[in-house]
Amino acid sequence: MSSLDRRTALKALAGAVAALSVSRFPSVTSPAGMTEGLGSWTVLTLEAFADTQIPGERRFAGDAAVAGAVSGPGAVQAGVIKTLASDELRLAPLLPEIAALLNARALAYATAHLILLPITFPPFVGLPFQHRTALVGDLLGHENPDRSIWQMISLLTSLAFDTAAHIDTRQAVTTHHPGLTWLGFPPPGPDGLWRFTDYSYGKALAALHPATTASGSPA
Repeated sequence: MSSLDRRTALKALAGAVAALSVSRFPSVTSPAGMTEGLGSWTVLTLEAFADTQIPGERRFAGDAAVAGAVSGPGAVQAGVIKTLASDELRLAPLLPEIAALLNARALAYATAHLILLPITFPPFVGLPFQHRTALVGDLLGHENPDRSIWQMISLLTSLAFDTAAHIDTRQAVTTHHPGLTWLGFPPPGPDGLWRFTDYSYGKALAALHPATTASGSPA
């Protein structure tokens, strides 16, 4: 992805968050420190959604949110809830509403498919993994009016696993963040900086300009 594409994606994400704040949930405020106040049903629901996107193994016996569809870490182990509820994103006050919307969709899906849901878990969490996957596919479909919401949460889920978005990269590497470790993200050099001596294509694609400075900048 080019730097322009990244900027475009970030602008789209910021616009989606702003649109949700002012239009879909106009009465929601944004107090700090919402992570602890999300509520267990909200956390379970969002964990189950993230686990559908990037599955992982169960954290403990009877883990309801994580279906255990694969071995190894997934988005939940990588800290997706901390990413979603981070102060910088200011999305935490909206998460209960988003989880409620997802559970309403799950209840409608279960009714249409004659699936008996347990009453001890949120409706989306109660869906078997294959049905969670099918529902998420529907939510991301072009005809779904709420598609932008699920695209946004899906993007943040990926950021939690692929980049450890909620913590400093050096800290993530040194503390063995599950996503970065699984991806084989390299550690920094002794000075704490990343330098890549090997060309990504295995060879130099162009000769270095003779006026390039020692720092790699053009003269």
